[in-house]
Amino acid sequence: MEHFFDAAKPHLPDAEALLELERRHRYLGTGLDANSLLGHWQLQQTWVKGKTEPAAASSWLLRSLAAELRIEAGPGPDQLRLVNRVSLGALSLQFTGLAQLQGRRPLLVFWFERVQLQLGRLTLLDRALTKPETVKLPFFALIARGTGADGEDAGARQWLAARGRGGGLALWYLPSAST
Repeated sequence: MEHFFDAAKPHLPDAEALLELERRHRYLGTGLDANSLLGHWQLQQTWVKGKTEPAAASSWLLRSLAAELRIEAGPGPDQLRLVNRVSLGALSLQFTGLAQLQGRRPLLVFWFERVQLQLGRLTLLDRALTKPETVKLPFFALIARGTGADGEDAGARQWLAARGRGGGLALWYLPSAST
């Protein structure tokens, strides 16, 4: 099995391994709960719907922009706080909102309440966002959270994989400082 990751981030699964996990968990569920999602996840790789080859250019761009998905405990018992952020030097674009798990698989359904554009400590834009209709809410169909790939544990990274509403597949990892 050929792996797409670089030596700095060893032991992350490739598309074929993630697709197998997705098939297995689609009907049985993942067993993931809110606590297993908490962390400051860094985007590693994306795949376009129906493809097993990584979306190399967009993945490289998102990694270069330090694309981050931060998941924290939310204000309510069944809620999570979600921050989706990209940065280029001191310039950052950040969406913040709430999320909740639904179903057995489960789906991480979310909505953004604010968008902010900042240059260092200077806020250039800070706007409230309207919550979309329930049927139009974005979501991540969670596939799995794991450590390593192919059963390897030594030096392995914590990772999280999910499929978005549009069908694309994403893989995030926890940087060493977060684990």
